[in-house]
Amino acid sequence: MDLTPAELTLLGLLVEKPRHGYELDEVITERGMREWTEIGFSSIYYLLTKLRDRGLVEETGERAHGKSRKVFAPTAAGRRVCAQAAEAAIAEPRPVFPPVLVGLANQPVIPPDRLRAALARRAEALAERVAAIRAAAPPDAPPFVRAIFDHSLTQLEAEQAWLAAYRRDLP
Repeated sequence: MDLTPAELTLLGLLVEKPRHGYELDEVITERGMREWTEIGFSSIYYLLTKLRDRGLVEETGERAHGKSRKVFAPTAAGRRVCAQAAEAAIAEPRPVFPPVLVGLANQPVIPPDRLRAALARRAEALAERVAAIRAAAPPDAPPFVRAIFDHSLTQLEAEQAWLAAYRRDLP
């Protein structure tokens, strides 16, 4: 059973512990997950409904914080599918389609001064993202959460190194 990255993210958070939509949104924000996954607050209940309809989560009937919010928990099938999908996501490299590659493929149409300016803006944006991720990384996070931050930082730092070399080699 294929899961989208957003579905797998929510299912994984529910495997950690049953939660309601607002709590899922809080955890996503606290862990900086929006840096690497596309889950908006408005899509959380939509995704939970999809997971429920596929038999991967169920409403527990619990009340959250004294309010009647729907709390969701994984089913046995949901736990199994989550583990399989997470393992596949780690083991199988998948293509990524960064817009920067489309821009680079079309750079001959960009005047040289504007190309240099665009590359400088990208360098600034990368530096800001690196700083933001470093600031958001919780020092006492469990190893699996630290791994996410470390992976993101390593990718950004690799792009910074590539960008510096590329800018240096421009005519």
